[in-house]
Amino acid sequence: MKKIRALQLMQYGGPDAARISLIEAPVAGAGQVVVRVHAAGVNGLDWKVREGYVRDAFPLVLPTVLGIELAGVVEQVGPGVTRFTKGDRVMGPLGGLGAYAELAAVDAANLAPMPASMSFTDAAALPVAAVSAWQSLHFAGPVHAGQRILIHGAAGGLGGFAVQFARRAGAEVFTTALTRDFDYVLGLGADHAIDYQTGQFEAAVSNIDLVLDYVGADTLARSWQVLSANGAIVSTASPAILQSTPAGCRGLWFMNKPDAERLQEIAVDVAHGRLQSRIDAVVPFDDLPAAIERNRTRPQLGKTVVAFSL
Repeated sequence: MKKIRALQLMQYGGPDAARISLIEAPVAGAGQVVVRVHAAGVNGLDWKVREGYVRDAFPLVLPTVLGIELAGVVEQVGPGVTRFTKGDRVMGPLGGLGAYAELAAVDAANLAPMPASMSFTDAAALPVAAVSAWQSLHFAGPVHAGQRILIHGAAGGLGGFAVQFARRAGAEVFTTALTRDFDYVLGLGADHAIDYQTGQFEAAVSNIDLVLDYVGADTLARSWQVLSANGAIVSTASPAILQSTPAGCRGLWFMNKPDAERLQEIAVDVAHGRLQSRIDAVVPFDDLPAAIERNRTRPQLGKTVVAFSL
């Protein structure tokens, strides 16, 4: 059996809990394709899974290959797949784990074709951040012009797209970010930016219709103070929101669902400059464990992407 390199989570824990090892190459099952991975997006979920922070929401049998989104070339087509053929350039979320490997088996329905002008690294930054931003924005109900929306983590990959989509919807967009990143989030379309290290957002904003919480922890706990009477908080960062929502408030835990059609639309907009996508860093595969840890400890301006060919 052919062996491939992959980043496996061996046990829950810190930076040493995941290591690069050899595993058996996957075979495309019914409805699947095997993708030769050229690049994959690094996400906050990586270290949360690694540390067991979301083990109740994502139960795993260890060891398992980490990584939730990729861009690459179709190498093998499984039974029943008609959308793709060998050699097609594709991108998408896995709908689970397994992207941090040289080859990955993916449900073909999750994948979208890459725009011809887009690089693998640019494509790998889109499937989770861009689609999650759109879905989480509309998760609590239709977003409409005039709403007041507060986005935590606005300078990250997910937050940057959320700012742009909220602006497109005609909302008044409030954001928290580092002062160094104000020009970036304001350039994306935010109306207001508050430094989360030096300012108290709950003293600066009120009557918020929707909070998009991409940070969690104390930031989420303080956000209940700023909601309007019918406001809601949608969190991608803390599954515990379901148990910690105060009486009379709306708190929702959001998880991304693959949407190949939406991903393709967004990718075309990025390729034509109608949406901005920011990459914080591109790292080689051997540096992936360290990149996951940096994602935990250092605020990102956009997304980190691992390139398998560096």
